[in-house]
Formats: sequence, structure tokens, C-alpha cells
Amino acid sequence: MSVTVIIGSQWGDEGKGKAIDYFARDANFVARYNGGNNAGHTVVNELGTFKIHLVPSGIFYPHTQCLMGNGMVIDPAVLVKEMQEIREAGVKFEKRLHISQRAHLIMPYHKILDGLYEDAKGAGATGTTRRGIGPAFADKISYNGLRWADFIGGTFDERLQVQLGLKNKIITALGGAAFDYETVREEYWNYYEQLKPYITELAPIVQKGLTQNKNFLLEQAMGSLLDPDWGTYPFVTASTTLASAATAGLGIPPRKISRVIGVTKAYTTRVGAGPMPTELADDHPVRPQLSETAATTGRTRRAGWLDLEIIKFSAQINGTDALFVTKLDTLSGIDELKIGVGYKLDGKPVHYADLDAARLGRVEPIFRSFRGWSEDIRGIRKFRALPQNAQRYVEAIEKLSGVPVRFVANGPEREAVMKK
Repeated sequence: MSVTVIIGSQWGDEGKGKAIDYFARDANFVARYNGGNNAGHTVVNELGTFKIHLVPSGIFYPHTQCLMGNGMVIDPAVLVKEMQEIREAGVKFEKRLHISQRAHLIMPYHKILDGLYEDAKGAGATGTTRRGIGPAFADKISYNGLRWADFIGGTFDERLQVQLGLKNKIITALGGAAFDYETVREEYWNYYEQLKPYITELAPIVQKGLTQNKNFLLEQAMGSLLDPDWGTYPFVTASTTLASAATAGLGIPPRKISRVIGVTKAYTTRVGAGPMPTELADDHPVRPQLSETAATTGRTRRAGWLDLEIIKFSAQINGTDALFVTKLDTLSGIDELKIGVGYKLDGKPVHYADLDAARLGRVEPIFRSFRGWSEDIRGIRKFRALPQNAQRYVEAIEKLSGVPVRFVANGPEREAVMKK
């Protein structure tokens, strides 16, 4: 038996979907254990390119059982649409997809409140995806959440009525329109009827799999530096984004976790507000080459040189065993590459863990320079066949982070992964 956790080592968008797809071929179970549709995993295979937001990325392997854990918050409208798109691609999952009855629901008022809160903050807005994630998790913690179990137990209607009574007062006070109880009730009962065959209690499934020595692959949503405790608060997400969250979010005992793989983009990107020490200015000549569009929000990602200070911290708190470096091919054609190896604040060396978001925004990054390579490396499938400077860059990541690089991706295709 092995339990492998795939985590993002940065601020998200590291390419976790590719890593999950790579490891899923050897997994019996592939599971999500945190977050909601504020995460997006891109999977490229023989069926096409898929932007997966809720369904575990291992769904494309017919031998896998895919679990959506209780640590998630689920927007049923998004889930139904995503399942239909996967089904239309020819993927059968009727007896392979299992949704925890303990998972909380994202309700229409969560999404409205998310936007109203952001608008009310003005210049101090956090930069959320406005998909209701934060308000849904806030309701979970404050005992106001609704779960799939409420349909099964017959308490959904009553609990919805109570929540609408509370939420409509807040929404109208902030300038929004109140929700109609019957309209919301009918909509969500319709979702439940569609998803009912997939909703179950996951604990027996997980425990039986562990007892039978099955292989589990657990996929984290978002990056470790978006964790509400260890990330750049308040520019973070609402759920714990560490490997340890698999215990609460899926019911995996900590002692059962075999290895933690940290997915690390070969440079740094970030979506939304928050400090980013190695960020490149908009007019930097390299910036356009590194900028991307986020799979979930469609927003342009901020881009910068690789920041190893956050990689090292992420490895420490997750217990990362190995790194899976992605997007190496994006760096081709850049004459001089830089890696951030530390920070200075007011002239003194500091580490990520010493700082809050405000002070992290004031640090001066310390860089080391490396010679780039001009060759297009897409299509290369052996690490030693890479240009020497590309090999040196990866080896520098390994040496400076203190974590072995075991896998390197140099293209979007499923086969574009090299073992180092």
C-alpha cells in the first residue's frame, strides 16, 4: 500500500493536474480532500484538454475509484456541468465517482456574499475568485453550513429556511437582492436527485482500501502558500492546503501517508492580490513569456523568477519527499535566468516564516543568476538529453532547496515527464 499526496509548493497553478495524471496510472483511488471549484487542474490526454475543477483528475483512468472528500465545498451546478463534459468525452464513471455525504454545499447566497464582501472592501479586497468558497467555509465553521447529508436525513428544507432568513438580511443590507426560498429549494433538490447515485459515506471505502493495501493518490487544491495559517494571510484561501489536511478532509490517518510530492513550477506565478517578492515588473522583457491565464478564473497570472525561499518553507511544513518540476520548457530562449535564494528586510537577512504579508511585501529578494538555453526542449524525454544549462538549472533547484527533484515536465502532453 502507498498513500501519495500531491501538493503545490507555491501559490497555486504549479501544474498539479499534470502530476496527478502522471501518478494516477498506478493508483487504485484518486481523491480530492480540500477546496472547491476555486482550484483548476489542467489535464491533457488522448481525449483532449480538460480543465478540472471538482472531479478528481484521475477520472480519466478507468481502473481508478475517484473520491470527493468531506473537506471539500461543492457547487452542484459546477459539478453537474463538469460531469457532463467528462461523460461527453466518452469517459464512464458511474460506479467510480463517490461524493462524501459530509461535504458542504456552496449555495447561491455564498457566491453573492463573496462578491458583496469584496466590493465592500474596495482597495482592500482580497482578490477572491468570487465563487462562494470563503463564505461556504465560514458557514461550515460557524455551524451554518448545509451538507448532502441534510437531504438524506430530511433536514435540508428546514435548515435552508433558517439560512435564507439570516443571509437575506445581510445581502439586502449590502445592496443585494433577497433569495426566494422555493426557488432555491427546488433548484437544490434537483441537483441532489441528479447526484444522488454518487453520494455516499466515504469512511468505509477509505478504510477498506487501506486495509486491502490499495494505492491512494491524494490531490491538494491550491498551493501551500495559500494556506489560511501558513500562507500570506489574508491573501489566502479558506481551506487548509497542506498534506496534513488529508486526515481531516478524507479520513486518511497521518501514519498512512507514504510520501509527499511537491509540484513546483520552474518559475513563480500568482493570481490575485498578495505579496510576491520575485515578481517581474510589467515592462520586464521576460514577463510576457512567463505570464499565463489561470485555468479557473481566466485572470492573467502575475509572473516572476523562481522563489526557493517559499519552496523550502513549503517542503518543511508538508514533509515533502521529492519535487516534481513543471513548465521547464517555458524558460527556453531566456539568456539569463534567476533564482531567488533568500530575502533581506531593512538590510538584514530574513526568512519567509519570520514575516507576515505586509513585511513580505517589503523584502528585497536575493538572486543567483544562471545561464539559460536557446533550444526548444519540448519532445525530449530523458533528463540527460536536455541542454547542459537546463540540467544545471534543475540541479540548482535540487541543491538550493534541499529536496530531491525526481520528476521534470517539459510540455503539456501526458508523456512529457522525465524521471531524474
